[in-house]
Amino acid sequence: MASLYIKDEEANVLAARLAERRGVSKTIAVKLALQHELARDDVHVPLRERLTAWRKTLPSGERTGLLADKAFYDSLSDEDVD
Repeated sequence: MASLYIKDEEANVLAARLAERRGVSKTIAVKLALQHELARDDVHVPLRERLTAWRKTLPSGERTGLLADKAFYDSLSDEDVD
């Protein structure tokens, strides 16, 4: 079995705080923290992938064959029509 030895006082303090809050040893606190972070990575889906999935749930915006009426759309934004 391999050991993990971390020579970092801040890591030690954080592990001690978590251990105290959870009522466990520092070793278990470190394991919990590492498991939590790995689980977060497992469920993280990049924004691009989330948006792609979201777009698939929307209506396709199928073409009607009608031409856009520029004057009508300009009138919606109170722009002058030439």
